[in-house]
Amino acid sequence: MSAFPVSLEKSSQLAQRMMALGVCEADLEESFVRSGGHGGQNVNKVATCVMLVHRPTGVSVKCQETRQQGLNRFIARRQLLDKIEAKKNGFVAAQRAEIEKIRRQKRKRSRRAKARMLADKSHHADKKAARRSVASE
Repeated sequence: MSAFPVSLEKSSQLAQRMMALGVCEADLEESFVRSGGHGGQNVNKVATCVMLVHRPTGVSVKCQETRQQGLNRFIARRQLLDKIEAKKNGFVAAQRAEIEKIRRQKRKRSRRAKARMLADKSHHADKKAARRSVASE
């Protein structure tokens, strides 16, 4: 019988991944709090939100994806392992660079940049219009 409401295969994969990363259950500090948001009376009355802290690394995760506490416990452990793995492999810098790239893409253009972009567009349209053949009447 699995400790989580998932298949034995998924539960065993989680255990293998924990062993591979050197994370044991004794290192985890688990607490339960009330969730917020959608879910109605259930989230207001039942502590389904799971907070996990890995004491040696200080990495923490909060999971309230589902209305089931057991499933949230499983998902929180997966998220925690993802964070620990990223920290060990040095993906943190790459993720920060990706976030910064997205931030730059979403940033509003300055007036000068917008004017330059529109001028380039109209110049390109003029070039294309000059290439068109003249219709004979």
